[in-house]
Order: sequence, then structure tokens, then C-alpha cells
Amino acid sequence: MMKKAENIIVGISIGDLNGIGSEVILKTFEDSRMLELCTPVIFANVKILSFIRKNFESTVALQGIDKLDQIVIGKVNVFNLWREGIDLSLGTNDEKVGEYAIKSFVAATKALKEGDIDVLVTAPINKYNIQSDSFKFPGHTDYLDQELEGDALMLMVQDNLRVGLLTDHIPLNEVASHLTEELIFKKIKTINQTLIQDFSINKPKIAVLGLNPHCGDGGVIGTEDDTVLKPALKKLFEKGTLVFGPFPADGFFGSNQYEKYDAVIAAYHDQGLIPFKTLSFGNGVNYTAGLNKIRTSPDHGTAYDIAGKNKADYNSFKEAVYLAIDVYNSRNQYAEISQKPLKTKEKQL
Repeated sequence: MMKKAENIIVGISIGDLNGIGSEVILKTFEDSRMLELCTPVIFANVKILSFIRKNFESTVALQGIDKLDQIVIGKVNVFNLWREGIDLSLGTNDEKVGEYAIKSFVAATKALKEGDIDVLVTAPINKYNIQSDSFKFPGHTDYLDQELEGDALMLMVQDNLRVGLLTDHIPLNEVASHLTEELIFKKIKTINQTLIQDFSINKPKIAVLGLNPHCGDGGVIGTEDDTVLKPALKKLFEKGTLVFGPFPADGFFGSNQYEKYDAVIAAYHDQGLIPFKTLSFGNGVNYTAGLNKIRTSPDHGTAYDIAGKNKADYNSFKEAVYLAIDVYNSRNQYAEISQKPLKTKEKQL
């Protein structure tokens, strides 16, 4: 049975407390209508959030809880993950603050695994101050990939614009060597299934961008598009996946070709994220597709330069909450339909 909207528990990891994470969280839930859509649980400490709230003259009422079975539906819950005070210096990089960011994220992930929360929205962290002997991951996605079932894939989402990546956080000079048939099959299978179960698209159409300028110009500017990408896409298409390309990347977004497809897969990070962030106007969401649990985040970082100045735009974080709820509902609907396929009447002879 699908949960009522307001009963969907949205876990929120606090991110870097010296960044804009707390500000965008508080601003998102200033609008009491958000509590008609979900019940948030922030993994932090109610005293420090109350202090930050005063700094922004926020009117959000915070409900401190000490156990996850104390969650109050329709309130902004703060799960007291620690008791001690923290010295904050907004806008600065602090390893001690990084430790609390990871403490929040790890606890929220555990709650997600155990079903104490329904979805997870992560506020931005600083990838440089989170590293420790107990946490040696470049960021959120890599840790989630280890802790949850499935194969994580970063999918950037803004309304009907969805951009995924064949390779993500690797140096540019290593991209070509990573592009294998096995990788292409795996990533496209993940995105195709995500579009069906998480976005309720029955027969998704997927476009793939070429690696080289002009897709190699017939081998003049590189051979990977002809020898690796094209054969792999052809095999997938013949097996029933509606995948098209490779397309030359330079004109693909400017000519609005992307509007014809349900998702676009770029060969490498900047090829996909530069046009996405240009087109999404600060409303984009980073969705971790391919896992058995749902996690979203805003598509921006800690923004130290404006932290504490009440200048942060909260739209991306709000959209991350919306998307997490939408995907949760889509997955439930997909699971229900899959378990109870519609019975067709047998033809009368």
C-alpha cells in the first residue's frame, strides 16, 4: 500500500555546517506546505540548528528527537546525533566540521538501509575535509554504492532534462580507456530501468553523445566512436533498448535535440554537466540512480563565499526533496503494477 504523502519520511544529512547546506534546508521548510508533502528528519543537533536559524531569522519550528521512533509526522524533526557544541566559522574549510558532515551522512544512510527513513536528501559536503581513516570515499555516491544494493549512477535531473554519464570522476586522459562494451551495456541498462521504474516512462528513448569531436569524423579525430560506441549501441538497440547515437556533442544541446529523448548519456563528466548546469538555471538535482534506495541532492556545492550571508538560493535543494518524493511514489506504483499485472480478457471463440 502506498504511503500518504505527508507520511513519506525524508531523511536529510546536514552536509558541511560551514557551508550553505543548513541555510537551504531551513529555507526549504519555511514554507509549511512542504510538510503536507513529507516529514523531514535532519541528522544533526537541534541546538546548533536553532543557533543557525536565528542567524537567518528563520521561523521554522524544529522538533528535537533522540530516537528515530520518536519522529513526529508533519513537523521538521531534528535527530540529535551528537550533544556537544561545535565551533562554526561560516565560509571556511574545517576538518572538524567535515567529521560531523560524515557522521550525519553515515547515520542517515544507515537509517535509509534499515527503513527508518524512506528517502535521503544530502546537503553539500566539502570533499577535501571529509577524508579520514574511517571514510576514504571521494563523496556521497561512492559510499552509497558500497552500502546499498545495485550499481550507482549519477543522473542529473531538471524537469524532462535528464543527463547521465558513462564515466564520471576520472581524469580526462583516462576516459577513452574506460569506455568498454561492458561499461556501456551496464550504464545504459541502469538508466533504461531507472526511466521505467523511477520516472514512469514506459518505452524510454535514450541518446548517447560521442567521445570525440564530430564523433571522430570517420576515424580522423579518434576511432572510439566507430569501434566501441557504435557497435555497443547497435547491439543494445537490436535487443530492444531504444538507444540512439552516438551524436556529435557540440551541437546536441544548442539545437534542442535533447528534447526528443527521455535521457542523454554523456561520455564524460564535463561533456554532460556543463550543458546541464547551463540549461537547468540552478534548479537541477543530482539523483543517484541504480540503487535499491533513493537519494537526491542539490546540484551545487558548499558555496563558502556566500555562507552565512542569507544569499543562498534554495530552489535546487527544494527540487531535490520534490524529486525524492516523486521517485518514491513512482517506484511504489511500479512495484504494485509488477506484482499485479493487468489481466486481459481472453478472446471469445
